[in-house]
Amino acid sequence: MTVTFREFMNQLAVNPALRVAAVLILGVILVNGWTDAPNAIASLVATGGMRMKEAVQMAAVCNFAGLLIMTAFNAKVASTIYHIVDFGGNPANALIALCAALSAIILWSAFAWCFGIPTSESHALIAGISGAAVAVQNGFAGINPQEWKKVLFGLVFSAAAGFFLGCLGGIIINRGKVDRKKGLGRGMPGKIQIGGAAAMAFMHGAQDGQKFMGVFLLGIFLAQGKAEVTDFKIPFWMMLFCSVMIALGTAVGGERIIKTVGKDMVRLNRIQGFAADMAGAFCLLLSTVLGIPVSTTHVKTTAIMGVGSMTDASHMNPVIVKEMIAAWLFTFPGCGLIGYLAAKLFAASIRLP
Repeated sequence: MTVTFREFMNQLAVNPALRVAAVLILGVILVNGWTDAPNAIASLVATGGMRMKEAVQMAAVCNFAGLLIMTAFNAKVASTIYHIVDFGGNPANALIALCAALSAIILWSAFAWCFGIPTSESHALIAGISGAAVAVQNGFAGINPQEWKKVLFGLVFSAAAGFFLGCLGGIIINRGKVDRKKGLGRGMPGKIQIGGAAAMAFMHGAQDGQKFMGVFLLGIFLAQGKAEVTDFKIPFWMMLFCSVMIALGTAVGGERIIKTVGKDMVRLNRIQGFAADMAGAFCLLLSTVLGIPVSTTHVKTTAIMGVGSMTDASHMNPVIVKEMIAAWLFTFPGCGLIGYLAAKLFAASIRLP
Protein backbone atom coordinates (compact mmCIF):
# COMPACT_ATOMS: atom_id res chain seq x y z
CA MET A 1 0.00 0.00 0.00
CA THR A 2 1.21 3.51 -0.74
CA VAL A 3 0.02 7.15 -0.86
CA THR A 4 0.36 9.47 -3.85
CA PHE A 5 1.24 13.12 -3.32
CA ARG A 6 -2.20 14.22 -4.55
CA GLU A 7 -3.90 11.86 -2.10
CA PHE A 8 -1.72 13.14 0.72
CA MET A 9 -2.50 16.79 -0.03
CA ASN A 10 -6.24 16.10 -0.35
CA GLN A 11 -6.25 14.33 3.01
CA LEU A 12 -4.16 17.09 4.57
CA ALA A 13 -6.80 19.64 3.61
CA VAL A 14 -9.67 17.81 5.36
CA ASN A 15 -7.98 15.86 8.15
CA PRO A 16 -6.82 17.95 11.16
CA ALA A 17 -5.21 14.90 12.82
CA LEU A 18 -3.06 14.33 9.76
CA ARG A 19 -2.00 17.99 9.74
CA VAL A 20 -0.79 17.73 13.33
CA ALA A 21 1.01 14.46 12.67
CA ALA A 22 2.60 15.77 9.47
CA VAL A 23 3.90 18.94 11.17
CA LEU A 24 5.44 16.90 13.99
CA ILE A 25 6.99 14.36 11.63
CA LEU A 26 8.51 17.09 9.49
CA GLY A 27 9.70 18.76 12.69
CA VAL A 28 11.49 15.58 13.70
CA ILE A 29 13.10 15.27 10.26
CA LEU A 30 14.21 18.92 10.48
CA VAL A 31 15.74 18.27 13.91
CA ASN A 32 17.54 15.28 12.44
CA GLY A 33 19.11 17.71 10.00
CA TRP A 34 20.24 19.87 12.92
CA THR A 35 21.76 17.21 15.14
CA ASP A 36 22.37 14.02 13.16
CA ALA A 37 22.93 14.70 9.46
CA PRO A 38 25.81 17.17 10.09
CA ASN A 39 27.95 14.26 11.30
CA ALA A 40 28.24 13.10 7.69
CA ILE A 41 30.05 16.28 6.62
CA ALA A 42 31.66 17.24 9.95
CA SER A 43 35.17 16.04 9.02
CA LEU A 44 34.98 17.58 5.54
CA VAL A 45 34.02 21.05 6.80
CA ALA A 46 36.21 20.99 9.90
CA THR A 47 39.37 20.15 7.92
CA GLY A 48 38.69 22.82 5.30
CA GLY A 49 37.89 20.35 2.53
CA MET A 50 34.73 22.24 1.59
CA ARG A 51 32.84 25.30 2.78
CA MET A 52 29.72 24.81 4.87
CA LYS A 53 27.24 25.95 2.21
CA GLU A 54 28.65 23.74 -0.54
CA ALA A 55 28.98 20.78 1.84
CA VAL A 56 25.30 21.06 2.82
CA GLN A 57 24.29 21.13 -0.85
CA MET A 58 26.42 18.08 -1.58
CA ALA A 59 25.02 16.26 1.44
CA ALA A 60 21.45 17.06 0.36
CA VAL A 61 21.99 15.46 -3.04
CA CYS A 62 23.70 12.41 -1.52
CA ASN A 63 21.02 12.04 1.17
CA PHE A 64 18.36 11.93 -1.51
CA ALA A 65 20.36 9.49 -3.63
CA GLY A 66 20.80 7.24 -0.61
CA LEU A 67 17.08 7.38 0.12
CA LEU A 68 16.12 6.62 -3.46
CA ILE A 69 18.63 3.95 -4.41
CA MET A 70 18.87 1.97 -1.17
CA THR A 71 15.10 2.06 -0.55
CA ALA A 72 14.49 0.77 -4.08
CA PHE A 73 16.70 -2.24 -3.39
CA ASN A 74 16.08 -2.77 0.31
CA ALA A 75 13.48 -1.17 2.60
CA LYS A 76 14.18 -3.42 5.60
CA VAL A 77 15.13 -0.53 7.90
CA ALA A 78 11.84 1.28 7.26
CA SER A 79 9.97 -1.98 7.84
CA THR A 80 11.72 -2.55 11.17
CA ILE A 81 10.77 0.91 12.44
CA TYR A 82 7.21 0.58 11.13
CA HIS A 83 6.66 -2.70 12.97
CA ILE A 84 8.60 -2.04 16.17
CA VAL A 85 5.46 -1.37 18.23
CA ASP A 86 1.76 -2.20 18.20
CA PHE A 87 -0.54 0.59 19.29
CA GLY A 88 -3.41 -1.76 20.08
CA GLY A 89 -5.45 -1.62 16.88
CA ASN A 90 -7.15 1.68 17.76
CA PRO A 91 -6.00 4.25 15.19
CA ALA A 92 -7.15 7.27 17.22
CA ASN A 93 -5.22 6.20 20.31
CA ALA A 94 -2.30 5.18 18.17
CA LEU A 95 -2.09 8.55 16.41
CA ILE A 96 -2.09 10.40 19.73
CA ALA A 97 0.67 8.12 20.99
CA LEU A 98 2.68 8.70 17.84
CA CYS A 99 2.32 12.48 18.11
CA ALA A 100 3.38 12.30 21.75
CA ALA A 101 6.47 10.32 20.80
CA LEU A 102 7.39 12.79 18.06
CA SER A 103 7.00 15.70 20.49
CA ALA A 104 9.37 13.93 22.88
CA ILE A 105 11.98 13.53 20.16
CA ILE A 106 11.86 17.21 19.21
CA LEU A 107 12.18 18.34 22.85
CA TRP A 108 15.04 15.95 23.63
CA SER A 109 17.02 16.70 20.49
CA ALA A 110 16.56 20.47 20.68
CA PHE A 111 17.74 20.43 24.31
CA ALA A 112 20.91 18.50 23.39
CA TRP A 113 21.53 20.74 20.37
CA CYS A 114 21.61 23.80 22.62
CA PHE A 115 24.73 22.31 24.22
CA GLY A 116 26.20 21.27 20.87
CA ILE A 117 25.84 17.55 21.64
CA PRO A 118 24.91 15.33 18.69
CA THR A 119 22.12 12.94 19.66
CA SER A 120 20.74 9.93 17.88
CA GLU A 121 17.30 10.77 16.51
CA SER A 122 17.09 7.11 15.49
CA HIS A 123 17.22 5.93 19.09
CA ALA A 124 15.13 8.86 20.30
CA LEU A 125 12.51 7.86 17.74
CA ILE A 126 12.51 4.22 18.81
CA ALA A 127 12.46 5.05 22.52
CA GLY A 128 9.73 7.69 22.20
CA ILE A 129 7.45 5.46 20.14
CA SER A 130 7.98 2.54 22.51
CA GLY A 131 7.25 4.66 25.59
CA ALA A 132 4.06 5.97 23.97
CA ALA A 133 3.01 2.41 23.06
CA VAL A 134 3.45 1.33 26.68
CA ALA A 135 1.25 4.25 27.76
CA VAL A 136 -1.50 3.35 25.29
CA GLN A 137 -1.44 -0.37 26.08
CA ASN A 138 -0.87 0.14 29.83
CA GLY A 139 1.90 -2.43 29.60
CA PHE A 140 4.56 -3.91 27.38
CA ALA A 141 2.20 -5.96 25.21
CA GLY A 142 2.64 -3.49 22.36
CA ILE A 143 6.42 -3.87 22.16
CA ASN A 144 7.66 -6.16 19.39
CA PRO A 145 10.62 -8.00 20.94
CA GLN A 146 11.92 -9.34 17.63
CA GLU A 147 12.28 -5.85 16.16
CA TRP A 148 13.70 -4.50 19.41
CA LYS A 149 16.42 -7.14 19.30
CA LYS A 150 17.55 -5.62 16.01
CA VAL A 151 17.64 -2.19 17.64
CA LEU A 152 19.69 -3.31 20.65
CA PHE A 153 22.04 -5.25 18.42
CA GLY A 154 22.35 -2.19 16.21
CA LEU A 155 23.22 -0.04 19.25
CA VAL A 156 26.18 -2.23 20.13
CA PHE A 157 27.10 -2.92 16.51
CA SER A 158 27.14 0.75 15.45
CA ALA A 159 29.45 1.85 18.26
CA ALA A 160 31.78 -1.15 18.10
CA ALA A 161 31.99 -1.39 14.30
CA GLY A 162 32.43 2.36 13.86
CA PHE A 163 35.28 2.46 16.38
CA PHE A 164 36.92 -0.71 15.05
CA LEU A 165 36.84 0.43 11.43
CA GLY A 166 38.08 3.87 12.49
CA CYS A 167 40.99 2.24 14.33
CA LEU A 168 41.72 0.17 11.23
CA GLY A 169 41.82 3.34 9.15
CA GLY A 170 44.18 4.93 11.67
CA ILE A 171 46.49 1.89 11.57
CA ILE A 172 46.59 2.04 7.77
CA ILE A 173 47.53 5.72 7.96
CA ASN A 174 50.32 4.94 10.43
CA ARG A 175 51.67 2.11 8.29
CA GLY A 176 51.69 4.47 5.35
CA LYS A 177 54.48 6.30 7.20
CA VAL A 178 53.01 9.72 6.61
CA ASP A 179 54.84 12.37 8.59
CA ARG A 180 52.27 13.94 10.92
CA LYS A 181 54.68 16.70 11.95
CA LYS A 182 54.73 18.00 8.39
CA GLY A 183 50.98 17.99 8.15
CA LEU A 184 49.40 14.62 7.55
CA GLY A 185 47.49 14.47 4.31
CA ARG A 186 48.02 18.03 3.14
CA GLY A 187 48.85 16.82 -0.32
CA MET A 188 45.89 14.52 -0.60
CA PRO A 189 43.56 15.60 -3.43
CA GLY A 190 40.45 17.29 -2.09
CA LYS A 191 38.21 15.22 -4.33
CA ILE A 192 39.10 12.05 -2.40
CA GLN A 193 37.99 13.58 0.89
CA ILE A 194 34.82 14.93 -0.70
CA GLY A 195 34.14 11.45 -2.02
CA GLY A 196 34.40 10.01 1.49
CA ALA A 197 32.00 12.60 2.92
CA ALA A 198 29.62 12.03 0.00
CA ALA A 199 29.60 8.29 0.74
CA MET A 200 28.81 9.01 4.39
CA ALA A 201 25.97 11.37 3.45
CA PHE A 202 24.62 8.80 0.97
CA MET A 203 24.44 6.15 3.68
CA HIS A 204 22.93 8.61 6.17
CA GLY A 205 20.04 9.07 3.75
CA ALA A 206 19.72 5.30 3.33
CA GLN A 207 19.57 4.70 7.10
CA ASP A 208 17.87 7.70 8.73
CA GLY A 209 15.74 8.54 5.70
CA GLN A 210 14.16 5.10 5.79
CA LYS A 211 13.44 5.36 9.51
CA PHE A 212 11.56 8.63 9.20
CA MET A 213 9.70 7.63 6.06
CA GLY A 214 8.49 4.54 7.90
CA VAL A 215 7.08 6.78 10.64
CA PHE A 216 5.68 9.20 8.05
CA LEU A 217 3.67 6.42 6.42
CA LEU A 218 2.56 5.15 9.82
CA GLY A 219 1.20 8.60 10.68
CA ILE A 220 -0.64 8.90 7.36
CA PHE A 221 -2.29 5.48 7.71
CA LEU A 222 -3.29 6.09 11.33
CA ALA A 223 -4.80 9.48 10.45
CA GLN A 224 -6.90 7.63 7.85
CA GLY A 225 -8.13 5.25 10.53
CA LYS A 226 -6.01 2.37 9.20
CA ALA A 227 -4.20 0.69 12.06
CA GLU A 228 -3.55 -2.70 10.48
CA VAL A 229 -1.51 -1.84 7.37
CA THR A 230 1.48 -4.19 7.27
CA ASP A 231 2.60 -4.03 3.63
CA PHE A 232 3.62 -0.66 2.21
CA LYS A 233 5.66 1.00 -0.51
CA ILE A 234 7.51 4.27 0.04
CA PRO A 235 6.51 6.85 -2.61
CA PHE A 236 9.04 8.95 -4.51
CA TRP A 237 7.59 12.27 -3.34
CA MET A 238 8.18 11.29 0.29
CA MET A 239 11.82 10.49 -0.41
CA LEU A 240 12.29 13.92 -1.99
CA PHE A 241 10.40 15.69 0.80
CA CYS A 242 12.42 14.03 3.57
CA SER A 243 15.79 14.70 1.92
CA VAL A 244 14.92 18.40 1.47
CA MET A 245 13.89 18.72 5.13
CA ILE A 246 17.09 17.04 6.33
CA ALA A 247 19.18 19.40 4.19
CA LEU A 248 17.25 22.42 5.46
CA GLY A 249 17.86 21.36 9.06
CA THR A 250 21.58 20.95 8.42
CA ALA A 251 21.78 24.38 6.78
CA VAL A 252 19.92 26.03 9.66
CA GLY A 253 21.62 24.46 12.67
CA GLY A 254 24.27 21.99 11.58
CA GLU A 255 27.30 24.20 12.13
CA ARG A 256 27.18 23.77 15.92
CA ILE A 257 27.31 19.97 15.65
CA ILE A 258 30.02 20.11 12.99
CA LYS A 259 32.16 22.18 15.37
CA THR A 260 31.67 19.71 18.23
CA VAL A 261 32.30 16.54 16.22
CA GLY A 262 34.86 17.80 13.71
CA LYS A 263 36.90 20.18 15.87
CA ASP A 264 36.20 20.04 19.61
CA MET A 265 36.05 16.23 20.08
CA VAL A 266 39.04 15.28 17.92
CA ARG A 267 41.12 17.46 15.63
CA LEU A 268 41.58 15.60 12.38
CA ASN A 269 43.38 16.48 9.19
CA ARG A 270 42.13 15.60 5.74
CA ILE A 271 43.37 12.05 5.38
CA GLN A 272 42.15 11.20 8.89
CA GLY A 273 38.76 12.70 8.08
CA PHE A 274 38.61 10.64 4.88
CA ALA A 275 39.41 7.46 6.83
CA ALA A 276 36.65 8.21 9.36
CA ASP A 277 34.12 8.90 6.60
CA MET A 278 34.86 5.67 4.76
CA ALA A 279 34.77 3.65 7.97
CA GLY A 280 31.38 5.12 8.86
CA ALA A 281 29.98 4.69 5.35
CA PHE A 282 30.98 1.03 5.16
CA CYS A 283 29.45 0.32 8.57
CA LEU A 284 26.17 1.99 7.54
CA LEU A 285 26.11 0.11 4.23
CA LEU A 286 26.47 -3.23 5.98
CA SER A 287 23.79 -2.46 8.58
CA THR A 288 21.36 -1.13 5.95
CA VAL A 289 21.71 -4.24 3.77
CA LEU A 290 21.09 -6.40 6.83
CA GLY A 291 18.05 -4.30 7.81
CA ILE A 292 19.54 -3.26 11.17
CA PRO A 293 18.53 0.26 12.28
CA VAL A 294 21.68 1.87 13.66
CA SER A 295 22.58 5.37 14.73
CA THR A 296 24.49 7.36 12.14
CA THR A 297 25.64 9.62 14.98
CA HIS A 298 27.18 6.71 16.86
CA VAL A 299 28.77 5.28 13.73
CA LYS A 300 30.43 8.50 12.60
CA THR A 301 31.56 9.79 16.00
CA THR A 302 33.02 6.44 17.08
CA ALA A 303 34.78 6.17 13.70
CA ILE A 304 36.34 9.59 14.33
CA MET A 305 37.35 8.47 17.84
CA GLY A 306 38.91 5.33 16.39
CA VAL A 307 40.97 7.19 13.80
CA GLY A 308 42.01 9.78 16.36
CA SER A 309 43.07 7.22 18.95
CA MET A 310 45.28 5.37 16.47
CA THR A 311 46.95 8.42 14.93
CA ASP A 312 47.31 10.95 17.74
CA ALA A 313 45.34 10.22 20.91
CA SER A 314 46.55 13.49 22.48
CA HIS A 315 44.14 15.34 20.17
CA MET A 316 41.13 13.58 21.76
CA ASN A 317 39.06 15.73 24.12
CA PRO A 318 37.90 13.36 26.90
CA VAL A 319 35.36 15.85 28.24
CA ILE A 320 33.48 16.01 24.92
CA VAL A 321 33.67 12.24 24.52
CA LYS A 322 32.18 11.69 27.98
CA GLU A 323 29.37 14.18 27.30
CA MET A 324 28.47 12.39 24.06
CA ILE A 325 28.45 8.94 25.63
CA ALA A 326 26.32 10.20 28.51
CA ALA A 327 23.81 11.70 26.06
CA TRP A 328 23.65 8.40 24.17
CA LEU A 329 23.05 6.39 27.34
CA PHE A 330 20.28 8.70 28.54
CA THR A 331 18.50 8.86 25.17
CA PHE A 332 16.62 5.57 25.56
CA PRO A 333 15.27 6.08 29.10
CA GLY A 334 14.86 9.83 28.65
CA CYS A 335 12.87 9.77 25.41
CA GLY A 336 10.99 6.65 26.50
CA LEU A 337 9.81 8.40 29.67
CA ILE A 338 8.93 11.64 27.86
CA GLY A 339 7.01 9.67 25.21
CA TYR A 340 5.12 7.78 27.92
CA LEU A 341 4.19 10.90 29.90
CA ALA A 342 3.27 12.89 26.78
CA ALA A 343 1.00 10.09 25.55
CA LYS A 344 -0.76 9.93 28.92
CA LEU A 345 -1.14 13.72 28.96
CA PHE A 346 -2.48 13.87 25.40
CA ALA A 347 -4.92 11.03 26.02
CA ALA A 348 -6.24 12.64 29.23
CA SER A 349 -6.61 16.05 27.57
CA ILE A 350 -8.56 14.67 24.61
CA ARG A 351 -10.49 12.23 26.84
CA LEU A 352 -10.13 9.17 24.73
CA PRO A 353 -12.22 6.14 25.69
